[in-house]
Amino acid sequence: MGSGAAMTTTQKAAFAAIVALTAAAGAAHYLAAPAVLSFVLATFALAGLAWVVSFATEQVGSRKGPAVTGLLQSTLGNLPEFFVVVFALRAGQTVVAETSIVGSFFANALLVLGLVVIVGARRETDGVMRFSPKLPRDTVTLLLPAVMLVVLIGISIASSDKASHHVTGLSVVGALALLAVYTRWLPGYLRGEGRVTDEAATELGVHHLGYALSIALLVLGAVGAAFVSDWFVAALQPAIDKLHISETFAGLIVVAIAGNAVENTAGITLAAKGKADLAISVVKNSVSQVIVFLYPALILVSLLFRHQLTFALSPTLIGALVLTTLALWQITGDGEAAEFEGWALVALFVVLATLALYE
Repeated sequence: MGSGAAMTTTQKAAFAAIVALTAAAGAAHYLAAPAVLSFVLATFALAGLAWVVSFATEQVGSRKGPAVTGLLQSTLGNLPEFFVVVFALRAGQTVVAETSIVGSFFANALLVLGLVVIVGARRETDGVMRFSPKLPRDTVTLLLPAVMLVVLIGISIASSDKASHHVTGLSVVGALALLAVYTRWLPGYLRGEGRVTDEAATELGVHHLGYALSIALLVLGAVGAAFVSDWFVAALQPAIDKLHISETFAGLIVVAIAGNAVENTAGITLAAKGKADLAISVVKNSVSQVIVFLYPALILVSLLFRHQLTFALSPTLIGALVLTTLALWQITGDGEAAEFEGWALVALFVVLATLALYE
């Protein structure tokens, strides 16, 4: 397998810039810099560290095929969101915690997937991006029990029935059920995808680094994301007050876009190279993981805090969740998507972002 090559000059420059950004964010935090400056630096540092995790994950998992590589990138790429939610719950910012998770879903399912479809379709002579329909269909199937759970809890709360007094209990049971479904689906998905060839790996631009260096970068990126997430949450409320934006917009849009730098960079780059299946794998894995794995896992973790995370969402977010799931089924369920369909997904995200801005 070899020890791998050294970093390229471009890669070294990118890592140096991210280290500088992270150091600047830390200095702003500990030296009590103005809130908006601290918030902006932490946001960019968080996005940069998400890219580091993505890059290192691709190096570690790229010999295992599209399924494993996409899964690793999606799982580890969600670390920034995980840390942001944990620190937000610790700080009592439940709105930010809730909207960060749901916002990550919308950012991946609408904005990132839309951009991937646009880029992928444009490079095809007939303007249609084609990919295996299995994962898109599986994604919608995984989302259905989660959507049903969220909708039923929302109806229960709106009607003030007896079950509405047990939202935490319902959320815990629902979280365990969703995790059970996801863990039963995962082995079959991984077995169903083959390994990539060395030629394909070379075309993707992977295998540049040795495993030791890749794992070191992965650990450093994850640890850095944990620290920066703490600084980000600390600067969030003062920045919100200064900028006159809502917690909903901060969580639903700002945190979601910063935390999803992995899927943005990896998915779009792969689509531009014509690797449609791998691009879809990265994005779709993240879409399902956020709602069926990360959200339930965080609900269980939140039991350790004074403020708990639940599946009780606002009516607006419930409606957006249902409509987004329908859009995913309609646009990607047949294994192909035209450019205008990508623009339709992006337009849905713009509408949601505008609504969040006025919250």
